[in-house]
Amino acid sequence: MVGWLRGRIAETWRALGFMSVGVVSGLAALAMLPVVVFLLVVGWPLVPAGAELLRWRAGLERRRVGRFTGEPIAGHYPELRGSLGERIGIVLRDRAARRDLVWLVQHGLTAPIMGLLAIGLPLGALNAIAIPFYWWAFPADEPVDSLFPVTDWGRALAMPVVGLGYLALAVLLVPLFARFRVWVARALLAPPKGSRLSERVAELTASRAAALEAHGAELRRIERDLHDGTQNRLVGVVMHLGIAERALRRNPDSALPLILRAQNAAADALTELRDVVRSIYPPVLSERGLDGALAALVARCPVPCTLTVIEAPRAPAAVESAAYFVVAEALTNIAKHSGADRAEVRLSTREGERLVIEVFDDGHGGASEEAGSGLIGIRRRVAAFDGQTELTSPAGGPTVLTVELPCGS
Repeated sequence: MVGWLRGRIAETWRALGFMSVGVVSGLAALAMLPVVVFLLVVGWPLVPAGAELLRWRAGLERRRVGRFTGEPIAGHYPELRGSLGERIGIVLRDRAARRDLVWLVQHGLTAPIMGLLAIGLPLGALNAIAIPFYWWAFPADEPVDSLFPVTDWGRALAMPVVGLGYLALAVLLVPLFARFRVWVARALLAPPKGSRLSERVAELTASRAAALEAHGAELRRIERDLHDGTQNRLVGVVMHLGIAERALRRNPDSALPLILRAQNAAADALTELRDVVRSIYPPVLSERGLDGALAALVARCPVPCTLTVIEAPRAPAAVESAAYFVVAEALTNIAKHSGADRAEVRLSTREGERLVIEVFDDGHGGASEEAGSGLIGIRRRVAAFDGQTELTSPAGGPTVLTVELPCGS
């Protein structure tokens, strides 16, 4: 019995601390509510900022509840990326944002009231128990007023019993209040059941579409290179050989220059064919690995460039090829559009499962996918592997392109 009572008192004490902080947390949510509503409803250009503020505030509550219960609340939001209109669309479609807003409203309106009630019960108990020690010091026409006016010793001596009743209510209700606040937080701030699965299906559908688009674009590029380059040169070789054949029949001495010209045209066609093959899968990746292949790219970059390799384990060939072409396209963009004096490529891994590529330049910044600088192709190539692409390029620079690719087999 004593152990049970001690456990109840300890639980009540922890719950009282949780509810006390909840008063401040609720008042802060109430003060934040008009700001968030304005950003989400009135100030359309500021909708993404309002969503970020709401996510931050909900994250604080998740961590607070997680510390109290020992069971963290997971939070999952779609990434806010793309143009302003696209980011606004992401926020408006995000179920988690709507649930966070509902939580903010109810938390601001109910948490302070419940918290003050939880605090008031033990304070009332302490006051009732202490009344016999000070009631007599009050004027007769202004008696101590607790559950009832205390005007004599009989009522004063009855107040400790009332105080014990307050304590019993506190032991009973304060943990219930805390559990209710935890239940509400988990109900509104935890991802809905099945939401992560549906979002994952949507991500995989989008990545599959990106993979098909990237594959189609790659096939079109190969077809164009073969048609406009190699095929034309091979046609030229056939024409030169046909002319040489007629020359051999009429004037054999004049055929040698034509044969040499056909030989040169065949050599050029072979060179272009090798270039096309390298664009499908660069042989340098097999020969020197990804870090060696990137070192060759960096060495050929017109802008002074350095390569930093923190860790570069071997990844599947398709992943290494994608990483190679991402860096190649990024360095081409830097040389053509950035006006940079210096560039850097960093290669590392994250948690041993994702290949991280960072391409930095100190140019004038302002890079965007809308400018048609090859960034859309990079994003599609990366999305095909269920990777992530992030571009930071403020006006005036610097520009940082960060790409993550899964490197597991």
